[in-house]
Amino acid sequence: MKASTFVYPWDVNGDPEAPGRIAALGVRQVTLAAAYHSTRALTPRHPRHRIVTAEHAAVLYPTDLAGGRWAGRTLRPCPAGDWAPGDAYGEAAAALAEAGLEVHSWVVLAHNSRLGAEHPDTSVVNAYGDRYPWAPCIAQPATRAYLVDLAAEAAVRPGAAGTELESLGWYGLQHLHAHDKTGGVGLGDAGQYLMALCFCPACRKGYGAQGLDADELAAAVRTALEPVWQGAPDDGGWAGVEKLLGEETARATRAWRDETARTLQEAAVAAVRAAAPQGFQILLHADPVTYHVGANPGVDPAHILSVADGVVVPCAGGPGLLTPFAEQRREGAVLAANLGIVSGMGGSPGTLAADAARARELGATEIRLYHAGLASDGDLAAVREALAVL
Repeated sequence: MKASTFVYPWDVNGDPEAPGRIAALGVRQVTLAAAYHSTRALTPRHPRHRIVTAEHAAVLYPTDLAGGRWAGRTLRPCPAGDWAPGDAYGEAAAALAEAGLEVHSWVVLAHNSRLGAEHPDTSVVNAYGDRYPWAPCIAQPATRAYLVDLAAEAAVRPGAAGTELESLGWYGLQHLHAHDKTGGVGLGDAGQYLMALCFCPACRKGYGAQGLDADELAAAVRTALEPVWQGAPDDGGWAGVEKLLGEETARATRAWRDETARTLQEAAVAAVRAAAPQGFQILLHADPVTYHVGANPGVDPAHILSVADGVVVPCAGGPGLLTPFAEQRREGAVLAANLGIVSGMGGSPGTLAADAARARELGATEIRLYHAGLASDGDLAAVREALAVL
């Protein structure tokens, strides 16, 4: 069963032992960040540092911001600072390839607080008028064009055999903003959806095309959420959304959002294919429930497997989300189960062999390990032991 691990360039660059150590885990592939959001990350074995602070979303390779595809554009990617200088991606990719590892790019798209800070009008606006600067609204034409071009550029890096596109869809309240303090009220599945509904001008127009008055919808969302703020239990799932908002209204909001995400995904994948060599693999980080938002945005399994070469599916809560994709029985489709291996972040490297076996029973063709650069020595030892028997 093919295994790949996620890696940041700063896990590798400046540490000559890193490529061999990663290869010794038993993985055949690495998924290496080429465009990434702001983060603070441990590097527990690096000879020069222990903490890397990526201050803003950035591309981790050189790009021509004055010419080419970005000439005259208001929305453009930002270069990284000293946490990933120069061609950090290319340097790390070359070292990993020399160690015998196949390199795929890892591209984070609609999760960008720098974009929201510099261009507030690009952000999702909730029913209360609050902006989410970390969450670009994917309905806005300029934002969509930016994301499609970023996907094509960041995915097809020299030497990459494929890409994994993360956050290619709607983003909402969760995952995360600096020193996050939003857990005081359990919003549940339905509350998260309502708090993710956007009311920027593009979305207001979109709701109108579905027969909804945007002002009335925003008021309905606020009314529906009031019991949630008071501690009412989560009704769960889409039925909870329909109960809070009304079936007809809920369906209309979902129709607008599903079509917006679907067409963006189609455009981004097509742009990557146009820029990539033959045989280049394109995967999306995805959830099979279309109204879910975040790093693994909701998709329709049948549709996305007709567009991309496969999906990377979050399995931290178990492998059940694999089933709707596996039921499509798409020959040659990659169904990669994303498994946590950092015990300090809730991962379970000690049960990796069993978790991978269960994922395979439910249709997984590959596994992804999150994340070799963040894991402790003990976690990595457990991974080596597990991969030796898979």
